[in-house]
Amino acid sequence: MKLETALASFETAVHAATASKAYGPQIGFGARQAKALSIAGRLILSLLLSITLIFLVEWIARNSALEATQFLLNPARPAWTTIGVFFLLFLALDAAFARENYSIILIAPLALIPAFVSRQKQIFLSDPLYPTDFLFGRQIMELMPVLVRDRPWTAAGIVVGLIVAVFALVWLGRFAWRRFPVLARRQRIARLAVALPLLGAFVHIMDYNNFSWVRDRLQVIPIMWDQTENYRHNGFAMAFALNLPMANVTAPAGYMANAIDNIPTRPMPAGTSHRGKPDVIVLMSESFWDPTRLPNVKLSPDPMPTIREMQSGNVFSPEFGGMTANVEFEALTGFSNAFLPYGSIPYQQYIRNPIPSLATFFRGEGYVARAVHPFQKWFWNRSAVYKAFGFEQFKSEENMPPMQKRGIFASDESLTEEIIRQADDLRDPFFFFTVTLQGHGPYEANRYARNTIKVEGNLPESDRAALATYAQGIKEADDSLKKLMDWANERDRETIIVLFGDHLPPLNTVYPNTGFMNSLTASRKGSLEQMKAQHETPLVVWSNKTGPVKDIGTISPAFLSYQILKQGGFEHPYYTGFLGNIFDKYPVIDRYMLIDTDGKDTPAWGRKKTIPSLIRDYRFLQHDMMFGKRYGTDRFFQSHADLFAGAM
Repeated sequence: MKLETALASFETAVHAATASKAYGPQIGFGARQAKALSIAGRLILSLLLSITLIFLVEWIARNSALEATQFLLNPARPAWTTIGVFFLLFLALDAAFARENYSIILIAPLALIPAFVSRQKQIFLSDPLYPTDFLFGRQIMELMPVLVRDRPWTAAGIVVGLIVAVFALVWLGRFAWRRFPVLARRQRIARLAVALPLLGAFVHIMDYNNFSWVRDRLQVIPIMWDQTENYRHNGFAMAFALNLPMANVTAPAGYMANAIDNIPTRPMPAGTSHRGKPDVIVLMSESFWDPTRLPNVKLSPDPMPTIREMQSGNVFSPEFGGMTANVEFEALTGFSNAFLPYGSIPYQQYIRNPIPSLATFFRGEGYVARAVHPFQKWFWNRSAVYKAFGFEQFKSEENMPPMQKRGIFASDESLTEEIIRQADDLRDPFFFFTVTLQGHGPYEANRYARNTIKVEGNLPESDRAALATYAQGIKEADDSLKKLMDWANERDRETIIVLFGDHLPPLNTVYPNTGFMNSLTASRKGSLEQMKAQHETPLVVWSNKTGPVKDIGTISPAFLSYQILKQGGFEHPYYTGFLGNIFDKYPVIDRYMLIDTDGKDTPAWGRKKTIPSLIRDYRFLQHDMMFGKRYGTDRFFQSHADLFAGAM
């Protein structure tokens, strides 16, 4: 065979060029120098293979040789970090199989095929390939008929190419095993001793939930809120790896059809009706928190008098300083981040198919369901997610009138005026879910022309300026809520307004310098008092007919749907029945802590041998609707089933 002869000749040439016994005498070097050159030659060959493979992966994934070249040549992007990781993988696998460069036959298909699939997915679905896509085999299968119909020759080429590739890989594997140079025991140990610790250290710094100085220096920047940019900046292989931990979603032990059928629910009275159809406006206020909780400083006047008077309780945020989408996920679905892998972002990784939400519930009741956010629709993948949640419209920066700014962000006042304008244009009852933007950090000193909140206390000037900016934003959010309530009080139809903060603000050194907490960020684990202090944000549930609801207490965002529907007089098998049963026992469900209605906390509940049956059923039902067979759809989410008939 000509190909086999050519490969044999190539391997013989490489072996001859790097063999120390043959090389040394030819040029007069000693045995040590010749051996060093031999090792260097082999390492250079592995490095060249790594460079070539990464170039091909990026060329395929980007569909552009030029962009792939720019990726490799740009020092502000982690191309050479990726090459280094693959180089170490080559060394480790070569050592494991005891064959020089045998690893390229194993790794190349695992890198090139996903890159090709990612490119096809981008063509048809606009998104790159995520590890979590393999949790949704149906989505991948649905892509194939589209490809066959739109590009039949491409589809045929893929099939033929896969068949040829399988046979070629089997043949190459057998050929390489027989003909590639065998690594000596000492060489294998040396390669493993170098490669494994470095690979382990690299894996350790890849947790994007924690800042890593080394990762930052290597230019690996996790851009989890914008996966398109994440893949563009970090490259396909690195971005795919950053998303890998979130693909580890397994069914909880005991999950099956009978487990869902056996979940008890609160009985729904026959012919249950509610008092008319109130309009509902939910405001998730960006970084809204009570800054008067900071010790050793005084703010005057009170920046949030309206909210303090109307406050119903607190939301126990699962996040701190960011990750708004995770809080939003809980608020809209009634599901919990506590049952998902640590560090996961459902909006980015798991929402691939229609998911039950407040939007589908209200649409089932004849409402207009609309999402409103004065930023671009791609952020946090909201455009696709809101569609999956059943919203009829998403009013974003692209399709709303220009708004006044506070710094670079749309003001709460301008957003409130837009909400009022949209509401006045509707005759049908409506459900608005609105995410504000003004409160977003960082809190630069000159965001506002005039700060009206005075900050007193022994603080560095930079902290004082940041706190004054933040407090002014809280005042304007409070003023905007009052404006919305004043408008609602003039309406005949009942109007329910719900406001809550998504998480504490990223005030950085303000926290330790005031003594509020020891570090710049909140603890993930701690005492009940510590966790409540660092994760509670204000909650207001108010009606223009009945005023504020009082004494709700501290609740997880997942129970906001229960509170909203309860206030509106609605009954629902999941949002008021099932969640109501859980809320009566556990109003806070955090990844690391359960808090019951008596205020008693159960830390590390997820690691115990048994968990409460209510929490077990909650996890069953969430897994069923997000990843499972959806056994509970007809029983718990009939309006969702009707709305998305044929799409699930």
